[in-house]
Amino acid sequence: MTLDAWLDLLLAIVGGAVRVGTPFLFVSLGECLTEKSGRINLGLEGVLVFSAMVGFGGAYLSGSPWLGVLLAGTSGALLALLHGLLCSLPRVSDIATGIALMLLGSGLAFYLGKPLIQPQAPQIPSLALGAWSDSPAVQQALSVNALFPIGVALAALLAWGFANTRFGLVVRMAGDSSDAARALGYSVNGVRIAATTAGGFIAGLGGASLSLYYPGSWNEGLSSGQGLIAVALVIFARWHPWRCLGAALLFGGAGAIGPALQSVGVSGGYYLFNAVPYALTLAILVATCSPKRSLKGAPMELGVSR
Repeated sequence: MTLDAWLDLLLAIVGGAVRVGTPFLFVSLGECLTEKSGRINLGLEGVLVFSAMVGFGGAYLSGSPWLGVLLAGTSGALLALLHGLLCSLPRVSDIATGIALMLLGSGLAFYLGKPLIQPQAPQIPSLALGAWSDSPAVQQALSVNALFPIGVALAALLAWGFANTRFGLVVRMAGDSSDAARALGYSVNGVRIAATTAGGFIAGLGGASLSLYYPGSWNEGLSSGQGLIAVALVIFARWHPWRCLGAALLFGGAGAIGPALQSVGVSGGYYLFNAVPYALTLAILVATCSPKRSLKGAPMELGVSR
């Protein structure tokens, strides 16, 4: 390929990293908040699919994409609240409940979303950050989902909140030592339910990004396991919101390699390149399976640190 072709390929991957990585960002931030409180939510795949369907349906029926975004977040919060309440019962497993929630959310989305497969809903607007350039490739690469800056702001808010606010301290205390939290008079179950519900709302925004921006439609194969990948992504990011942003862009860039190559005329191995994010997930899980690495940064109340 020529130098211009390589430059176009790089720009396409950068633009794709933001476009594809935005749902990863929201889901990973939601799971980061949940796990910081000492609870794992494997049901985020169901949350993501269900919120994508609700967001698309809300935007289609109301004509407002932002109302769809709000409904997507609310539906994600409701499913996560159910998870939090069930996990607060005695002898209930977070893992088993999360799997059940994943099946419930996906099943509801597939059943209720049948009439939404064909219609088109109004889309979330793009921010033309490349308007300063005369290059169409630069303009396209820097046409950013309007939800992405919100995700960056959420990462900054969570990072600051965990380190500097009472709520962040209480969440981290519930995740590191439930006995210490109880000794100070806090309800561990209450903190975890609140964190899980807020995490579900944040993850629901990722569902809205899927159905209302990219790919920008509703179908039953919309998520492709992104909710489950986000759990591995949080471990890779060591439970830190800023690292979740970097990891989301890394996964988004990996997912954008196939379409980027196709955009410059390289069509061979397209489906193989589409498998890169899943191969990357497996590679990260293998690379982080060391007991010492697994414990680093993990809330002590999580099963990975017991």
